[in-house]
Amino acid sequence: MAGSCRMIDEFAKDNLHKRLRRDREALLWKIDGLSEYDARRPLTATGTNLLGLVKHVATVEARYFGEVFDRPSPEPLCRWQESDGSDQWAAENETRDQIVGFYRRTWEHSDATINELALDAPGHVPWWSEPHPNTNLFAIMVHVLGETIRHAGHADILREGIDGRTGVRAENEQPIDEEARAAYFAKIEQAARTAAPTKA
Repeated sequence: MAGSCRMIDEFAKDNLHKRLRRDREALLWKIDGLSEYDARRPLTATGTNLLGLVKHVATVEARYFGEVFDRPSPEPLCRWQESDGSDQWAAENETRDQIVGFYRRTWEHSDATINELALDAPGHVPWWSEPHPNTNLFAIMVHVLGETIRHAGHADILREGIDGRTGVRAENEQPIDEEARAAYFAKIEQAARTAAPTKA
C-alpha cells in the first residue's frame, strides 16, 4: 500500500511539475518579439503590463518555493512585509534580459525544491493568515501553478490586444486570418446585442 501511495505521489508531482514548466514558457513567450515599450507599457487602468507579469510571477515563485520551505532564494528579494508593488512593473534601469534571467534562475531553484522534497514536505507561509499558514509542497505546487496560469492568461489577452498573437507556444501559432476574426467578432457582437433587453 505504501508503495502504491508513493507511486501516486510521484505521478501527481510529475504532472504538476510538467504543467508548471509548460506555463512558465508560455508566459515568457508573451514578451517574445515585442519592442521595449510594448513589453513594459501599462495596458489596463490598473497598470498591468507584460514584463511586469513575468517579474511578478518570478517573485511569487521565488518566495513560495524558497522561504516557505526554509530554502531562501539566492536572488535578492525584499522582505515580504515590505513589498511595495514594484514586482509588478519594470523600472527604467531593469532590462528585459535581467528580468527573464531572474525568472529562469528562479525556475532552477524551484525545480530543486520540487525534486528534493516529498509532496507532503511541510512548509510555512508567513503571509497567509491564521489558522492556515502551515502547508505542504503539494498545496504550494497547486497554488503556484494557479498563479502562473492566471497571469499567463492575463498575458495572453494583453498580447492579443497589441498585435493579435495568441496561443501558448510559437510552434502552435497559426497565421492570423483578419477576415475570419472580424466575422467571428461580429457574430458574437450580434448575439450580445440580440440578447440585451431593448429599452422601452
